[in-house]
Amino acid sequence: MNEIATIPHKIIGVAVIWNDKKQILIDRRLPKGTMANLWEFPGGKIEPGETIEECIEREILEELGIKITVGKHLITIDHTYPHLRVTLTVHHCHHLDGVPQAIECAEIRWVSLDELDDFDFPEANVEIIAALRNN
Repeated sequence: MNEIATIPHKIIGVAVIWNDKKQILIDRRLPKGTMANLWEFPGGKIEPGETIEECIEREILEELGIKITVGKHLITIDHTYPHLRVTLTVHHCHHLDGVPQAIECAEIRWVSLDELDDFDFPEANVEIIAALRNN
């Protein structure tokens, strides 16, 4: 049995949420668990029977308390950390309604694309930032 087969695999819908000022919403992970305190693009694990788009909409409502529209696909990333394999399916999204709240995260911020370099992200998120710059 190879090692990769024994690592848990999560399929995650990820939102790059834009506002009307061309800013992106990022959130800081809680100060516990793996990748604690790192910044990330919000999203979460897909539930059985759910499309990626439905997953992203649900997770953003649960985690941030806002409504979004899920737009076009940006990138899909398969990344293996020592403890976890993730498949991140990333979509451009647009903020529709509500004030973002840090419900399941430590902090949230609206930032410009250029400001993303000022924050520490998990390894897999680096590819998302690169895709945004090349888009």
